[in-house]
Amino acid sequence: MAAEIVNPRSDSTIDSATDRGIERTSVADTGADEPFDPAFALHRGGKMAVQSTVPIRDKDDLSLAYTPGVAKVCSAIADNPELVHDYTWKSQVVAVVTDGTAVLGLGDIGPEASLPVMEGKAILFKQFGGVDAVPIALATTDADEIVDTVVRLAPSFGGVNLEDISAPRCFEIERKLQERLDIPVFHDDQHGTAVVTLAALRNAAKLSGRTLGDLRGVISGAGAAGVAIAKFLLEAGIGDIAVADRKGIVSRDREDLTEVKRELAELTNRAGLSGSLEQALAGADVFIGVSGGTVPEAAVASMAPGAYVFAMANPNPEVHPEVAHKYAAVVATGRSDFPNQINNVLAFPGIFAGALQVRASRITEGMKIAAANALADVVGDELAADYVIPSPFDERVAPAVTAAVAAAARAEGVARGALPRTPLLKRRRG
Repeated sequence: MAAEIVNPRSDSTIDSATDRGIERTSVADTGADEPFDPAFALHRGGKMAVQSTVPIRDKDDLSLAYTPGVAKVCSAIADNPELVHDYTWKSQVVAVVTDGTAVLGLGDIGPEASLPVMEGKAILFKQFGGVDAVPIALATTDADEIVDTVVRLAPSFGGVNLEDISAPRCFEIERKLQERLDIPVFHDDQHGTAVVTLAALRNAAKLSGRTLGDLRGVISGAGAAGVAIAKFLLEAGIGDIAVADRKGIVSRDREDLTEVKRELAELTNRAGLSGSLEQALAGADVFIGVSGGTVPEAAVASMAPGAYVFAMANPNPEVHPEVAHKYAAVVATGRSDFPNQINNVLAFPGIFAGALQVRASRITEGMKIAAANALADVVGDELAADYVIPSPFDERVAPAVTAAVAAAARAEGVARGALPRTPLLKRRRG
């Protein structure tokens, strides 16, 4: 039976706890007289449910949706496994998989505590990309166990979105899953962040009449996001990029690097910089923060004139926008209360919608670059210093990214045909 993820309480947009008539009770049902907290009120009972997309009003409907009618469909799929894409929800649903080891800014909080975030990710897939998603929190942190588990679950899904898995295990898990599965596997903490960053940086450069090749950048943070952003910006043609971790610039002369960072040192830092993040920022055109640290104002002031500061740590940016605006031509953060929010929701729903639409076997670098270009193009003639990236609520975003990713998949030979009904066009029946 086909199904779609919906909010269990209402078919309409939920604006506030008050609108839904939620009582002002204690925060966690502990009996304590705690102040009303709308976050707890909204999460009570979970944020999603499964709902049928076909009616079951009488015995005839039941005989079609279940036995005996379903047996015909099962037999047809057994004879021709490719029909699973036409007669089940497989190619319209994504598994959102985590082990709870790197959840938001909370760190290793475990699979149960990660579920509210995974539910949130699933409803963002639906809200912004029309893609159904199922949260799966695994009670293991062993990389091979995670890979084996996801491989065994894969027949039920058209794609896998890895979420909030700590580095460096996340790199190994993604690579092994990509090798073993013929469906898209995408670690959003890496690639979603990189796609949105590239889109914003392209527009920032365009605003000042420059190209990516003219820029030297510095990234603070050598975890999942930092590594992915560095590699992606190099793929897109940035002039040079250096990455700093807690011990300074990742460079070939360091002897304390992990395997991932040794590879990064070979790819980045063509200028041969060494020393601290602050030293690398002198004369740099771009700062990208994905570390959660704090960058001294003097280091920001030492950047090149007309620099771009993307301080994306949440809730506290590495450089506060008030400070950044003193020296930078374009400022972006990860927060929704400042202009130019670098928000992954701009990327992953459309990327998966496009990949699922053409039954892509994987998500390529070309598909990600196409997504970044489409996202940048949405801004169009409205481009301004405080508008280099569109809002997540801009209704043009998901269709533009979806179409660009689907076209790139076809061009790169990883598309295997269109679905009979695409995620963005699907409508509930009955």
